Amino acid sequence: MAKEVVLSGIRPTGFLHLGNYFGAMRNYVRMQDEYDCYFFVANWHSLTTHPDTRELGVAVNRVVAENIACGLDPDKVALYVQSDVPEIAELYLYLNMLSYKGELEKTTTFKEKVRLSPDNVNAGLLTYPVLQAADILIHRAVKVPVGKDQEQNMEMARNFAQRFNHRYGETFPMPYGFNYGGELVKILSLDGNGKMSKSENQLATLYLADEDEAIRKKIMKAKTDSGPTEPNAVKVDYIENLFTLMKIVSTSDVVKKFEDDFNGCSIRYGDMKKQLAEDMVNFIKPIREKAADLQNNKELLDRIKKQGADKARASANETIKLVRKAVLG
Repeated sequence: MAKEVVLSGIRPTGFLHLGNYFGAMRNYVRMQDEYDCYFFVANWHSLTTHPDTRELGVAVNRVVAENIACGLDPDKVALYVQSDVPEIAELYLYLNMLSYKGELEKTTTFKEKVRLSPDNVNAGLLTYPVLQAADILIHRAVKVPVGKDQEQNMEMARNFAQRFNHRYGETFPMPYGFNYGGELVKILSLDGNGKMSKSENQLATLYLADEDEAIRKKIMKAKTDSGPTEPNAVKVDYIENLFTLMKIVSTSDVVKKFEDDFNGCSIRYGDMKKQLAEDMVNFIKPIREKAADLQNNKELLDRIKKQGADKARASANETIKLVRKAVLG
């Protein structure tokens, strides 16, 4: 029996961080054994907000390398670069004929981008959800790992698929947002202000490319308070985040020691952060080193990207033949 198709993409803007790993990458590694997976680097999408492409090729290779360093197996999944699959652009064109200016202008992400960059309101930004739909539908994917901020775009992808099917005949299955639910780990910024970011608030974000000393410094500067004043107190979010980080990189006995100290009002946050910093170094270091080795082996990376593109294009070509026949006869 054929496996269900899963698709996900990541823009090559900024550096992957711990939140990316526990919010997405770790689950992708699990998915590769359960589904037919297509994971891609969305370099076309990055052009909508980052028109300077001088470092784009380097950024693409870094993302590919970090994906592999986190555990993705290029022999199990199609790991490819968006621009290496031109069939996506053709499907994007057809879907644009089924999308309307009014609905695109109402999307939350579009309005937010306009607010942040009023001088860069380009057509690509407006039709971002259409390209995103093409990314998904080109493989007739049914499961798409997305966060809350992408749910509206997922709904639009279903709308475009339904319109296409209604106008030209049944071609696409309906895609749905998907994750492992309660197993997702939310990682906050070390200063307590929102989530970790690929490009903003860099001193409060732990990147998979961070050197050991940078990791130590960031964790030692993490926001804390004066400690609990009564036993078994409720932790504020930035303290809870430190414990969350410790639970994912430290041994259970270490976690228990500091939980007991907190509940007994005897916790020393300095000691906790020193322990967390060393455990975090031990967690990130092998990922960073493997990713660096891959980035230094351009020939191997090029082979991996071509292998992924060949698999992705085989799938995309099947879909685009159906689409051309449906639309053009």
